Amino acid sequence: MFLRGKTYENFEISEGVYKLSIKGKFNVKPGQFFMLKVGDLEPLLPRPISVYDVTDEKISFLYQIVGQGTKHLSNLRENDEIQIMGPLGNGFDIEKIKGKIAVVSGGIGIAPLIYLIKKLTDCEIDLYAGFRTVDYSVDSVEKYVKTTNLSTESGKIGHKGYVTDLIDPKKYETVICCGPEIMMKKVISMCNEVNTPVFASMENHMACGIGACLVCTCKTKAGNKRTCKDGPVFNGKDLIFND
Repeated sequence: MFLRGKTYENFEISEGVYKLSIKGKFNVKPGQFFMLKVGDLEPLLPRPISVYDVTDEKISFLYQIVGQGTKHLSNLRENDEIQIMGPLGNGFDIEKIKGKIAVVSGGIGIAPLIYLIKKLTDCEIDLYAGFRTVDYSVDSVEKYVKTTNLSTESGKIGHKGYVTDLIDPKKYETVICCGPEIMMKKVISMCNEVNTPVFASMENHMACGIGACLVCTCKTKAGNKRTCKDGPVFNGKDLIFND
């Protein structure tokens, strides 16, 4: 069921990447998401957006303009009305994540991992973040992580190449990743080779967000699963990627 919320703020933090905050108190697990929609504008289907941060007065989302739906979101201003449904999905079981951890992100996949990093306790965290040209949001968690390792495809910042060039899964008790499927497939393969536990937050296309439409189905060793209802967080060892 959609509720009506009010925009607290909405601004561009990097080219085509926005931070949207909505007023209110929300109880959310890291890794969960909301379905967001602006009135009756086309497209009629809402957009799934991962939770980026939560405070006593607002909930925040990081999103990238990729179509008409997210373009409508970018036009919102303070006190504008927005339709929201959530929190949805299973999120991360933070009580079971301990020890030396690698958090690996690709592009906008950093969004749900920021809130996760802030909520983890009893962990030593190394952040590996990959971008095309410039980084964003990394500075918001510098005090929570031991090291920050950046890569860009352009070489403008950090290592020139892919974030998977930087990580050695053998060094960690657990690896957590979110980003393009090709990146997560590589991270999971590297972890499986050395038997390092790995969890992935999947970003499949969604329509309903509640497991009814099956648009977001992903393959696992236990059969097809709904990313919105059974995920978006999965044990990487259970996922099956297309070649």
